Parts: sequence; structure tokens; C-alpha cells
Amino acid sequence: MLLEKYEFELFADYNQFYLQDEKADGDLSDSWTEKANEMLLAITNGTIGVGTVRNMDVPVTVEIHDTEPTENLELWDQVNECSIEIPSGRIVIAGCTDYFPEASRIEVEPATYQARIYYGDLNILSEDELEGNDNYKIALWCGEVIKPKIIKQRINKD
Repeated sequence: MLLEKYEFELFADYNQFYLQDEKADGDLSDSWTEKANEMLLAITNGTIGVGTVRNMDVPVTVEIHDTEPTENLELWDQVNECSIEIPSGRIVIAGCTDYFPEASRIEVEPATYQARIYYGDLNILSEDELEGNDNYKIALWCGEVIKPKIIKQRINKD
């Protein structure tokens, strides 16, 4: 069941934004491998980097659930799953160049969370890739540590 829902407009500079534990260092510099870029997902301790198709402001929804959500995956272009440890009980959601002390926070129970990242309308972009309808949603629920995996792979328009 959905417990909380948060809406953000984040500047996805360098085609990414972060969801991380407030106490984590958030350094994803070595995590953006070729495979991570392909997945649009990079992780390190306490931090998830979500790749985007534009480096502009993008809409992001974060949902907190009490159990694994059930959602029609056909509505999304790509869906990934991973986990994140939130020992501080405070999640920071921000663009990678945002000023960290002023970034938005979400209060949760300190725990390990499974995260399902939904990527929508990735192929609806202007030719210069500055305008688009791409949107992103992260559903979190208490779970266990898992390896990142693709649940649904994007099909490029090319």
C-alpha cells in the first residue's frame, strides 16, 4: 500500500539525479560504468544515481510503500530495481550539482529499502534533446540488499 508520495522537479545536470542517505558521501564518480549508463542506474553505498535522457529539469516522483508495489509495467519504458540503505532515516533527493544542504529531504524509518525506478516517455524528446516528456518515479519499500537489475528494458526509437 502507498504510504507517502512526493513530487519534485529536479535539475538533471549531467543527465542524472541522486537519491541518497543523508549521511552517505554520494560519490558516484566511479559508479557510472558503461553498464550503469546503459541501465540509467548507478549505485554506491547509500546512494542511487538515476540516469536521465535530458540534462534539464525533469519531473520525479518518490513513493514510500509498506510492501512491494504492484504496477502495470507496460506503462513505463524501462524499470530497474536495486536497494539502498538509509540508516539515518533521512533521504536526500537532488540533482547532482544541487547545493546539498538545501536539497529536499524525505523522512523514513531507518532501514534497508528496495527501490524500483520507473522511467517514462524516454523517447519523446526534441531533436536537440532539451525538451521532452520524460519522467521518473522511484518506489521504495523495506526489503533486503539486492544487486541492481533491469526488470523491463527500454526499446530505443532508433
